[in-house]
This record gives sequence, C-alpha cells and structure tokens, in this order.
Amino acid sequence: MVVAIVGAGLAGAACARALTAAGVPVEVHDRGRVPGGRMASRRLDGRYVDLGASYLTTRDDGFRATVEDWVARGLAHPWTDAFHVAGTDGPRELKQGPLRYGSPGGLRSLVADLLDGIPVQQESVVTHVGPGATVDGRAYDTVVLALPDPQAAPLLDPSLEAERAAVQDRVWEPVIALAAGFSTRSWDVDGCFVEGSDVLGWIADDGRRRGDGAPVLVAHSTSPFAAQHLAEPDGAAPAMVAALRGVLQTEEPAWTRVQRWTFARPAGARDAPFFLGDSGIGLCGDGWGSPRVETAWVSGTRLGQALAERL
Repeated sequence: MVVAIVGAGLAGAACARALTAAGVPVEVHDRGRVPGGRMASRRLDGRYVDLGASYLTTRDDGFRATVEDWVARGLAHPWTDAFHVAGTDGPRELKQGPLRYGSPGGLRSLVADLLDGIPVQQESVVTHVGPGATVDGRAYDTVVLALPDPQAAPLLDPSLEAERAAVQDRVWEPVIALAAGFSTRSWDVDGCFVEGSDVLGWIADDGRRRGDGAPVLVAHSTSPFAAQHLAEPDGAAPAMVAALRGVLQTEEPAWTRVQRWTFARPAGARDAPFFLGDSGIGLCGDGWGSPRVETAWVSGTRLGQALAERL
C-alpha cells in the first residue's frame, strides 16, 4: 500500500506528513531540484531570499500548533502584525493585522522540515495520471496531485471526468517577484501593500522577515503587469525597480533577481478543503479554501487524514 504524491510544495509535504504519521507509506514526486514549490527560497548574494510566499499566518488550530513547533525549534519566528499601505510616492499609513511569521532559513526550510525522512524523488517529471490509480503507468493505491489547477489538469486522463471538472476553468493569477539588494538600509517598513500602481502590489523587507537585517527587499508585481512579461520576465525588472524606488525612495539596488510565477495564486476561494472521489485520485493545495499559505497546509493535511482513514 503506497500513496504517490505529485508536488513537493507545502500541500504535498503536509499530505505526506499526515499519511506517514498514520503509518501509510508515500512516494513524493517533484519536478524541481529541491522541494518547496511556491514556498521558494533562493540563495542570492550569500543568503537565502524568499521569492515566493511572503509569510505565514495562523487561523487553524492544527496549523498554529505546527507553526508554534517550528518557532520552538528555531525554524520560524514572529515577524510583525502591522504593514504599511503605500501609494506610488511612499507609505501612507500603518495598519494592524494578524501576526505574520517568517523563517530564518527561508520559508522553503519549513517544507523541507515536513518532508524530513520521507522519500522524495526530485526532478521527477510526471506526464500522466490515470484511473486505478497510476502515475505514468505505475500503479499506486492512491495518487494525490498537490499542484495548482492549471498544472494538475493536463496530467489527468480524459476518463477522470470528475477530477478534471474540479480543476477546470478557475482563474489563477501570475506574479513576478523582484529581489533587490542594497548597500545600506534606507527605509523603515516591514512590508507594504501598494495602491494605485500598475506595476507593484506588495513589498516585503526580507532582512526583517528573515531576522538578519540584510538590506534586501522583495517586491511582487500586480497580476496584469506580470501577464505582460511572462514570456520574458527579466524584461520586467527595470519598471519594477523604478516603481520600488519611487515607493520607498531608495537608492539604485546593487543587484536584482527576477522570479516568474505563472500560477502564483488562485482568484477567489473554494468551500471544499480538498477533492477525493472514488477513482483513487485526490487533489489538494492552496486552491482549496481561501488563497493563503495556511490553506495549503490545511488542505494537504486533511486530505492525508481522509486517505489514511480510507486506506
């Protein structure tokens, strides 16, 4: 009895952890060189920078307990409960919100922690998931697709009508992330939502988020701007740098790095936390619920628990 999980982002890792805790063997397949998915941390200028998800919040009791365990072990830490709202010409006001958590080792390290001791096949490109359930012709007891809908849909065999219907026709928004390193810190914000800009939607202070104080900012584009630059994301850098400097009045960055996210986040929310039909195929991820990091963990964990009970 083995469950195959396609995708080693947070949802896939949480599903694998829940199944393993219940004594169900799993095999995780991931096309990337390292696990993490959109919880991506890249090593730039001698340190890891979070280029995907920006932070964690906790509403679900189970996820809160997981985050508290990460904090106790030094893998995560409280970051801030207040972000600025900014216009194109600078920060306007500070708004309180839920406590956000960052990770000293980068958010990808949290996914890696969930996968500790679990077999993961990196650079494993899956092309077909069929009834039965099969992955590229190999039979498993169950197959879980822990992927954004537009990546899951092409893998599903045409005979899997219910599964295909569950991941069709939902809009996913693109984002381009820009990391920018500076010679010195000249701003005093943890993060800010940008209003009135055609280019930027969000800026995070990666040094404060990570806790090392490095003068590094990460800016996320608006979705319409990203859509214009998906074919050549590096071409988005000049406009993003100019917009970033305009909002925070910074000097020219010493270095930049661009990361394209074609399917960064789902538009809107779903009521169901996961999909599990009679075919032996399960679907989970941050597209199942309201779009936030916590949703991915909740979706994967609950699907894993449901599969453990079924198996």
